[in-house]
Amino acid sequence: MAVLDFIGSDTHPRFAQDQCEAEGKRLAGKYRDASPFPHIVIDDFVSQDVLRRIDAQFPSREKSVSFTRNQEKLKYQFHPDDLEDVTFSLFAALNSQPFLTFLSELTGIDGLIADPYFAGGGLHETLRGGHLGVHADFNRHKRMNVRRRINVLIYLNSDWKEEYGGDLELWSKDMKTVEQKVAPIIGRCVIFNTDLDSYHGHPDPLTTPEGKTRRSIATYYYTSAQTLADQPDRTTNFKRRPGSGDKEDFTVKSRELVRDLVPPALLRFAKRIK
Repeated sequence: MAVLDFIGSDTHPRFAQDQCEAEGKRLAGKYRDASPFPHIVIDDFVSQDVLRRIDAQFPSREKSVSFTRNQEKLKYQFHPDDLEDVTFSLFAALNSQPFLTFLSELTGIDGLIADPYFAGGGLHETLRGGHLGVHADFNRHKRMNVRRRINVLIYLNSDWKEEYGGDLELWSKDMKTVEQKVAPIIGRCVIFNTDLDSYHGHPDPLTTPEGKTRRSIATYYYTSAQTLADQPDRTTNFKRRPGSGDKEDFTVKSRELVRDLVPPALLRFAKRIK
């Protein structure tokens, strides 16, 4: 039985307000007390039948945005506008008022804002040999000028074996130890705060059989920029694991160093000249 039941038709699933509010309250203590940062892992979060339909309708990579660099390799992202009806409807449900109520009750963060643009979100797929380095997420949605606060990941992977790798790793804030590992099995949902030191990723290359990929649903949630007005803007901040061969992202580091040291008025002037 799922934690959140779908109501409505099979092709247009949605959530019930009362159940979302009650389940968010029930799980709130577990979320807020979690380490290394507030998070929760929920199995059978929504109907696996619906998730299997979404997996069966997974789009061709011709419709995707691809990522291949040292920090993230063989990763693909699919925007909800390009997806089948049932998948599109699930994303609409994840951006709805009942689900925002669930997240607010769960996390204690009021005024959450869904992202109709799905910046960085949608369906994700990583191929054999691919990985996503440990990182803290970008913290400002440039188009909406809001602060990122919450990630929701729902996995689609049936018959996932331990030897495939691909566990989501949650790292300590000092990047000394991995504190949690979460296997990406179908129906499992991970929700967590996206602070500047919420370090996470699946950094080791997947060892799946040829043709077997790691698939997930990803949605992100925000609050007004005024709620974290003093927080500096950051793009995705990749970190090296101790004793690993992980590569530093020096382009991003140098850009943020300049942003932190140069007065804002001078930066704006330089951009106008450019």
